Amino acid sequence: MTDSFKCTRCDRTDSGRVDRSPFPNELGERIQSEICGTCWDEWKERQMLLINHHGLKLHESSAREYLYSNLRSFLFGEGEAAADIDPTQEGSVEW
Repeated sequence: MTDSFKCTRCDRTDSGRVDRSPFPNELGERIQSEICGTCWDEWKERQMLLINHHGLKLHESSAREYLYSNLRSFLFGEGEAAADIDPTQEGSVEW
């Protein structure tokens, strides 16, 4: 018998949980227990947009913390509002 599941983000009950913990820590366990696969997939797309738009370097701890902060906001509504992605600035990043 399976236990009932309701996604914290979208309140859907018909979408399954995330298959496995995405991080080996408490946050990963929370995502697996509270977030559906659909919302997790939406976060992964959002994360990719943030990385590309802001030119984040994931080897830098500040970039990872920025993503974790946005993840908490996006999935759980915690902390500051999620970062904006300004499409009018597309292609204006200089390397």
